[in-house]
Amino acid sequence: MSFLDMDDRLLDLAARMDLVYSPLMDVKTFPEHVDITLVEGAVANQDHLRQIATIRERTDILVAFGDCAVTGNVTALRNPLNTAGVVLRRAYGDDEAGSPGRPPRPGGTADVPALLDKVRTIRSCVRVDVYLPGCPPPADVIVDVLSDLIAGKVDGLHNRSRLG
Repeated sequence: MSFLDMDDRLLDLAARMDLVYSPLMDVKTFPEHVDITLVEGAVANQDHLRQIATIRERTDILVAFGDCAVTGNVTALRNPLNTAGVVLRRAYGDDEAGSPGRPPRPGGTADVPALLDKVRTIRSCVRVDVYLPGCPPPADVIVDVLSDLIAGKVDGLHNRSRLG
């Protein structure tokens, strides 16, 4: 929603960049040599773990975008349970093996990736260059940070959008 809150500023940013990967695009593979990547959400399953490793390997500047990416936030509320199985059983019933209408075991299948026992933050998996906390991050902060990144002004960002 914060992207939409940027109003016309989003169009100004779009004119200064090339969008090469997004959930809204029909691109199946994360491209090579990406300058800046915004990653939202926590790492909750094996697919996420593989994706974040690929993104980090192919990206110059990685931005943890939003509280879920930065701290785990709501997604990580299951962490005190120490296992994904408890969550699946509570949400879908007692059949741990899975049956029609129910999810498979926490180990996953070809259709459903294996859940991690603990939800992880982006920084616990890979190096993060810039943090944009907030649920969601404020539109003004997004505009400022993206404008600076697109302009190649990285040095001052660490003082304005960092963790810890």
